[in-house]
Amino acid sequence: MSRPKILAPAGSPETLQAVLDCGADEVYIGGKCFSARQNATNFSLDEIRQSVERCHLYGVKLYVAVNTLLLDSQLDEFIEYIKALTDAKVDALIVQDLGALDIIKKVSPNMELHASTQMSIHTVEGAILMRNLGFKRVVLSRELNRNAILELSNLDIDTEIFVHGALCMSVSGQCYLSAMIGSRSANRGLCGQPCRLPFSACGNKDSCALSLKDMSLMEHVQDFIDMGITSLKIEGRTKRPEYSACAVSTLRTALDGHLPDMSTLRSVFCRGGFTDGYYTASKGNMFGVRSKEDVVSAEDVLPKIRETYRKTRKVSKLNFTLSLEHDKPATLFATDEMCSYSVYGDIPVKAINKPLDYSTAERQLSKLGGTIYEFNGLNFQPNDTLTLSASSLNDLRRQLISTIDKDRIHRNEPFLRIDSNFRLNFPNSVSSSHRPNIRLRVRNFEQLEGISLQNVQYIIVPMDSVLMQKDIPSNIVERLIVQPPRFIYNELNTIEELTKLSTMGVKHIMCNNLAYINIGNRLGYILHGDFGLNVLNSLTIDVLKSLNCVDAIVSFELKLSQIDSLKNSIPIGVEAFGRLPLMLVSNCPIKNEVGCKKCQHYISDRTNRKFPVYCTNGYSEIFNAEVMSIADKVDSISNADYYILSFLDETPKEISSILESFENRSKMGTTKGLYIRGII
Repeated sequence: MSRPKILAPAGSPETLQAVLDCGADEVYIGGKCFSARQNATNFSLDEIRQSVERCHLYGVKLYVAVNTLLLDSQLDEFIEYIKALTDAKVDALIVQDLGALDIIKKVSPNMELHASTQMSIHTVEGAILMRNLGFKRVVLSRELNRNAILELSNLDIDTEIFVHGALCMSVSGQCYLSAMIGSRSANRGLCGQPCRLPFSACGNKDSCALSLKDMSLMEHVQDFIDMGITSLKIEGRTKRPEYSACAVSTLRTALDGHLPDMSTLRSVFCRGGFTDGYYTASKGNMFGVRSKEDVVSAEDVLPKIRETYRKTRKVSKLNFTLSLEHDKPATLFATDEMCSYSVYGDIPVKAINKPLDYSTAERQLSKLGGTIYEFNGLNFQPNDTLTLSASSLNDLRRQLISTIDKDRIHRNEPFLRIDSNFRLNFPNSVSSSHRPNIRLRVRNFEQLEGISLQNVQYIIVPMDSVLMQKDIPSNIVERLIVQPPRFIYNELNTIEELTKLSTMGVKHIMCNNLAYINIGNRLGYILHGDFGLNVLNSLTIDVLKSLNCVDAIVSFELKLSQIDSLKNSIPIGVEAFGRLPLMLVSNCPIKNEVGCKKCQHYISDRTNRKFPVYCTNGYSEIFNAEVMSIADKVDSISNADYYILSFLDETPKEISSILESFENRSKMGTTKGLYIRGII
């Protein structure tokens, strides 16, 4: 069983060199665009090309993150960017957007693809779908425990897990807090990290109820070796070089079977220590903030860490052979672990004082400082009458090293095909010739009591609530869309329950995670794409159509004008009323701060705005403090086929009133979300 690779972050060329010299096996970077860490220094195209060559010289693979969600207006630029990355011979691309995936497969058909953690993959069915879509590797959600990771490591797809770095409070790809509060979308690479600001379940202005400690699983490395995990990922593309270098060195120490230096690692950067709570399924002590002591502790260790990458790491041993003959150019040979090389230099001259001796030749040819090569001996039989100047020997050495460098770089390049002539063809739009339909999303059946459903096309109800019904009313079952858990802790149990519902006559499933596309297709459900699939462009809609989704809700991070310009090959829906879900979390902030018994179902920010929090199926959802409504704006969208009205804790009477107001296009709510102001 091969040992897991060390995958290091690099937010700048300086950090790239640091992690190479500390022993990274793989490096991931981002360009100046389309990267989920837009706040890092990142790399220009020229710097990416140089970085690819540098990594391939070391025998290290370089991955480029193109893991943001794309707008239709960016797709042409993205196509040209993928062509450039293919031409640069990067080793793989890290992808979130299904539309981006579609483009890459057409532009660069044999490019290696990694499914970003932003795709929220955390189950077997999700990973299988990724494999079927053409991904070679899946980056698993950070919320998984040991048993879940073990199960996923046995699939026919490479697995990558985070072992060190910052933890987002929300499941990656399912956070809209930054976008909603400050128009800085986490899905578009500009997260403003408002979760690190004060939030509290009990009015404590000093509490940061949404701030988790950094993860560190360094002490569990043997588990990952035994599991056969492909790659161990370090988070931190926005961090300084010393951080990445220290994390790589510590992880390599652990992989070598030695005790990792966690004290130095904590000193470099932490938030009140580290946590392994998700992995060990012990979530009680996972919250923390960066204190003054955490900041000060770095000052003493940074100079020491810089010394670890001050010198170029040696990755190859060279054995030299020097040959001098009368009237022939001097020849220098070298062999490394795989190949032999030779170069020719000046013609040796007759020695006036003394011929070239072994020690002089060795001294000049062993000067390999600043290269990745280690001198491993010289084979040279001095000629009694010939000599060669020091400058000629140096030229021979430099020429040979240059030859070996070029060969190593070429040897480690992937062979990539590219369709340079590819041009974008949008799918044909499905026209909506009728007044858009209304669909309701409720938390339980009790909210529907006494409501006239005459003008309601579908009703979206959580799976648990549907399972509690002995008999589903006939006027509801035909238009019931079951909403399974957004985070799946027990996939086999979830599949069993969905199978049971199918026998009860339920035909429709809300796919709020990519895993449900696989599950729903196998169980014969009619598939509806939910907001959690993050539909921002026309190509993503077309991919969902190819996966048998009959319609899809577009992202509420889009402006109304952007929605209206989508080329939709299947009907699209818009979240038009309700408190939008801002976070999907696997560790309840209320439970951590005050306990379940004192839960009032909300947390408040520093302005005392209250954000509702509701738990179900082992996870929590945090909703917006304000009610969103675009009832008075929906007629401005010409291509929406249906609108979703989502209800959290509203009574049947309140729901009836809201339905009537929506039918009349009355102005309601306190915000229009991002539909007017948009995201950066």
